[in-house]
Amino acid sequence: MPAHTLTPSVVLDGVTFAWPDGTPALSAVSGAFGTGRTGLVGRNGTGKSTLLRLIAGELTPTSGHICVPGDVARLPQTLTLGVERPVVDLLGVGPALRALRAIESGDPDPAHFDAVGDDWDVEARAIAALADAGLPADALDRTVGELSGGEAVLTAIAGIRLRRAPVTLLDEPTNNLDRDARARLYAMVRAWPGALVVVSHDVALLELMDETAELYANELSVFGGPYSAWRAWLETEQAAARQAERAAAQVVRREKRERIETETKLARRAAVGRKAQIEKRVPGIIAGARKRAAQVSAGRLRGEMGERESAARAAHDAAERRVRDDESVLIDLPDPAVAAGRRIATLGDGERSWVIQGPERVALVGPNGVGKTTLLERLVAGAVGPVRAHTDRIGYLSQRVDGLDDARSVLENVRTPGADDVALRNRLARFLVRGDTVLRPVAALSGGERFRVALARLLLADPPPQLLVLDEPTNNLDLDTVDQLVDALSAYRGAVLVVSHDDAFLARLGLHLTLELDREGGLIERE
Repeated sequence: MPAHTLTPSVVLDGVTFAWPDGTPALSAVSGAFGTGRTGLVGRNGTGKSTLLRLIAGELTPTSGHICVPGDVARLPQTLTLGVERPVVDLLGVGPALRALRAIESGDPDPAHFDAVGDDWDVEARAIAALADAGLPADALDRTVGELSGGEAVLTAIAGIRLRRAPVTLLDEPTNNLDRDARARLYAMVRAWPGALVVVSHDVALLELMDETAELYANELSVFGGPYSAWRAWLETEQAAARQAERAAAQVVRREKRERIETETKLARRAAVGRKAQIEKRVPGIIAGARKRAAQVSAGRLRGEMGERESAARAAHDAAERRVRDDESVLIDLPDPAVAAGRRIATLGDGERSWVIQGPERVALVGPNGVGKTTLLERLVAGAVGPVRAHTDRIGYLSQRVDGLDDARSVLENVRTPGADDVALRNRLARFLVRGDTVLRPVAALSGGERFRVALARLLLADPPPQLLVLDEPTNNLDLDTVDQLVDALSAYRGAVLVVSHDDAFLARLGLHLTLELDREGGLIERE
């Protein structure tokens, strides 16, 4: 892969990390991130989030070294937000701003001056950061609970940008952001000060990167260009690798065939020599000399043929290693036996209503903070009125994937009464959750692994759900798993209600209906 072109800002040297239970997460990872914007990609479970936490100093490597030029700021994949937390603290300027306001009100306490330091324009900078997040100046005096989830995430990112740390790490920053919020984030990223490393499955965001880094099989490689350029390079490289593997396999077959042919010829010569000696057509002393010479010649020829075949096999092994054998999640949704036209749910706003029938696919869209998740929760909870379900067989995958017990193991979370653990392990293996991973606590999983466990548990319901309710299902999923999810939903014979800001994902579902929820709680059918 072409090497990165920017000056290194983060250098990794043989970084290895294992969880407290001994489960390895990263092994001898070496590489470097440049001083510009880098998109870090890789399949779920490869250790991207763990790597960011190591760089940020939140985890300590089991072995190896990480060199960074100074402070590191990190936005975690899941932002924990206390609703009573002041917005100024989310921005990271709370102490300085409170001290500045105390000074302005006449309080001469030296501690206030220490808190402000040289940051006398902190309020102006904070207001500018809020504007980047799409919030007015008076939001400084609000609490986090007064913001939508998307506004809170943007505010946290604006606060990180305000810090101007030499290195910033953003883990899936576009999760749950609507179109307007994503546009604001993209604008922030374009003008980001310092080195920026972004873990994301948002292709539009990855296209803004100067470099693309991939974490694959404990190797960190960096390509000088955005995601699309890296993807094109990878596809070309893999096509060449597959061609080289086929050519090397042909050489192995040819060398093996020639060795067999040579062995056959040598066996025939030896048989002729033995027959001549038996029939005494050649004097014994001459026959013995010929036999010894033939044995020496045969040994030399066998050695040459063996070396050629060994070399061919080594070349084939090397070519084979270049070809990726990436496993994909195998999502097979059960047949819920829903008759076409069967009423499954009703969505309405008091003035108009729409009936979801089997096997329709319906999308619920709208900006952050209008109540889409609340509407789904009302439906799942069995509400009556304009929003109600006509079946109790509902499978719900929440936006936070919070139906799992973090302290319990994967197997314990998925296990149902009377279930066979071997069958459960086989089901989890289809979701690439296998081996000792099923014994790890859910809290130790990556976002993508957590989603796959939640989805596997959902699909173990007996009888299977007639309505799947999915809230932002593509969050934290790698692009290959999204492909598998699309294929599975397309073949599913039950009804699907999905909330997503991922337009590309929705466009692939073959939607029967798209409803938009406005800030007044009204529903509008979109064309």
